[in-house]
Amino acid sequence: MERETLLEELAQLEANFCSALSDPTRLLLLYALHESPRTVTELCAELRLPQPKVSRHLKILRERGLVQPVRQGTSVIYRLVDSRLIQALNLLRAVMRERIAHQASMIHSISPSIEESV
Repeated sequence: MERETLLEELAQLEANFCSALSDPTRLLLLYALHESPRTVTELCAELRLPQPKVSRHLKILRERGLVQPVRQGTSVIYRLVDSRLIQALNLLRAVMRERIAHQASMIHSISPSIEESV
């Protein structure tokens, strides 16, 4: 019973972590911070997003431990905590690309027979 509880807790931790990756804005922020650390103002300008939206998403990423704020004088600069996260996202993109290619080939293979029946 204890092992099952630990597995459930681990699954919940993973789900919470992955929920930070479930928003397109947060993914864009992670890729931007992978290029170089930036302030909220710089991120807003680069992504053309309002400051409250960027700050809200950075808060979620910070709470999940994916980004870290570093104070430099009066500025706060955000940085990606671990670049392996981008490697994982790129791996997911590769899997997604293969799935899309597979689906496209399936559609292409049946499309002549659909066109003939119309």
